Amino acid sequence: QVQLVESGGGLVQTGDSLRLSCAPTRYISYVDVMGWFRQVPGKQREFVAGLHSGGRNYYADSVRGRFTISRDNVEKNTVYLQMNGLKPEDTAKYYCAMRTRYTQVVVTAPGEYNNWGLGTQVTVSS
Repeated sequence: QVQLVESGGGLVQTGDSLRLSCAPTRYISYVDVMGWFRQVPGKQREFVAGLHSGGRNYYADSVRGRFTISRDNVEKNTVYLQMNGLKPEDTAKYYCAMRTRYTQVVVTAPGEYNNWGLGTQVTVSS
């Protein structure tokens, strides 16, 4: 497994935007799916967005239309999560994940990913 490093979290107000970034500590030759998850204390880690190597993306219903996942065109192992129209319920610790085993779809279960970051906190005040 390779450690991932997230950045870009912070404290913002309702309606603001943030862009999270994630990159591995060393090069990964093949990444099948890049994903973002989030977790609040006492709750399970939940899927937010995923990007398949084939170009397909998938979002949780709660963020579809507000969040966008993308991959850096140059640094192929770098993934972003653009978050617009933030709401207090988006407050959580956000984790980046990468799956290096082949799959045909964007998988949403945390157990399907084999590389993780330590997370970055996003807090949205009302």
